Parts: sequence; structure tokens; C-alpha cells
Amino acid sequence: MKLGVLTVPLYGMDLESALKYLHSIGVQAVELGCGGSPGKKHLDPAVYLHNKENQKKLKEILAENEIEIAAISAHGNAVHPNKEHAAAMKQDFENAVMLAEELGVSTVVDFSGCPGDSPTSQYPNWVTCTWPDDFKTILKYQWEEVLIPYWQNEVKFMREHGIHRVAFEMHPGFCVYNPETCLKLRDAVGPEIGANVDPSHLIWQGIDPCAAIDVLGKAGAIYHFHAKDTYVDPYKTAVNGVLDTKPFDRMSERSWLFRSVGYGHDEFYWKKIISALRMVGYDGVISIEHEDGLMSVKEGLEKAVSVLKDAIIYEDPVNEHWW
Repeated sequence: MKLGVLTVPLYGMDLESALKYLHSIGVQAVELGCGGSPGKKHLDPAVYLHNKENQKKLKEILAENEIEIAAISAHGNAVHPNKEHAAAMKQDFENAVMLAEELGVSTVVDFSGCPGDSPTSQYPNWVTCTWPDDFKTILKYQWEEVLIPYWQNEVKFMREHGIHRVAFEMHPGFCVYNPETCLKLRDAVGPEIGANVDPSHLIWQGIDPCAAIDVLGKAGAIYHFHAKDTYVDPYKTAVNGVLDTKPFDRMSERSWLFRSVGYGHDEFYWKKIISALRMVGYDGVISIEHEDGLMSVKEGLEKAVSVLKDAIIYEDPVNEHWW
């Protein structure tokens, strides 16, 4: 395994400065935004796509800092009912696929997306319960008429460009938000569909990340991993549960908060997660995603790095010896 960082929080630096800083704190890989929610400050398709000279310079900067690209990210909602928004997200994803091909990167990270409840919708509609029966009708429309056909078409595009791994961040608010929905889309579309396992989005749903890793890993469906923690407040959830729509900046009022690694759960918890990943054969990058509203970027990243340096299993296992 290798220690990585999604560079979005470092957009105050140019890419070369960010890479030098990350190298200095022991980071071995980066995940670069190429559009959608992560933006494109460090990997703008207008600069790098179909431009061999700029790609060469990028590879030289990476090599100088002993850092590789783990994944290219273009998180968006390409099945949004707003056609202009959906088209922009589709283009960002396809740019990411083409850049991955040209840069020799195997994995593109995205969201599954979430449609509206009908062809005339204006906004996405994330269904969280099975009754009243209207919700069953919505789910049937979303999956059978929009989501599955859309990703069947995009997977064809991926295959044309030699990219065989799209890692969906299982994120509430989108149709793929847990292992079951990830595997449902994978079964319908093909093995190109996999998971970006981010414990922070699983924890507040009541999902055990190790159990999720076991199920997804046995299906061969773990394509990327985000290291981000969540603190669930036991007092606030005892009153209001975990479905919390208060803005993230009202931190003292929320039932749960995104935290830097080690501030939602202790180091042993993260060692169990890393061991679960190793158990199912994941040997990829552990990519830190910093979204802790209580810390500065550098402090949050560096504290996460500190915890993960001890938790990550870097070396291949040796043959067992019993004596």
C-alpha cells in the first residue's frame, strides 16, 4: 500500500509546490481533480489533454518528488435532471477518462449521480425509504430508465479508451451510497464499476467499514480508498438521529461531523480498516481527503499522515513460517 492525498485542499498552491510539500511529509501518491466537485486547479484538461509536452513536464515534476498519480477524480452528477449541468459533468468525466488513458492512470473516481423523480424534474431526488409507494416508482425510474442506461453507455466510452475502473464514492445523496447499491449497478453494467471506499460516508449511516470492505473486496470491487473520518455525536443522534440537513458550518449543532483521520476514531480502528483491506487483497493507495472544519489544511493533513504512517501496511507479506 501507499500513502496518498487528494490535492483539492492544497489549491492555494500550484501543483509543483503542493507536490514538494507532500513529498516532505512522506506522501507517495496523489489523487488529482480533473473537474466536477474537485475542480481542476491541478489537472486542467485544457492544459494537459492531448498535450504531450505538458504531460511530460507533469511527469517530470512527479518523478522529482517521488510521487505517482493514484487516480483522477471528476466527482459529479451526470444524470442530473438539469440537462446543461448533466452535460458538463459528463464532459468532465470523459475528459478524466481520456487523461487517464494518456497519463497511464488506471482509475477514475466519480459519483454514480442521482436523477430526479421523473423526466420533468428540476432537481435530484434521493430516496431513503420504501413507503409511501411513490418512492418505489421513483427508484424504478431512476435505475431502469436513467442510471443503468447512462453508465452502460459511459462504460463503452471507457473501454474505447482502455480504462476499466471507475470508482464510485458511495455517498448519500446519490444512487450508489452503500455496498449493496454499488454492487447492484456493477451487476447491471459490468466489472468496470467499482467502489471508492470512504469510511466517512459509511460511518454515519451505521455501516461498519470493515464489513463493507469484506463484501466489496470479495466481489473484486474495491478500486480506490479515501481516508477520512467521521465523528458521530451520541447525544445529538440519540435525539435526532443521523439524517442531518443542517449546514456543515453549524458544527456544534450537527449529529455528525467529518474529521481528520484519528479524530473520529482512534488509531486501532484505522489499523483494523487497513488490515481488512489487506485481507481482501487491496494493495492500492490510501488517499487522504481532508474535510475537517475544525483544523487548518496543513494541520489536518499532517495529523492524518501521522496516524496513517503507522496504520498502513506498506510491504508485501512474507510466506508464513510456523515453528
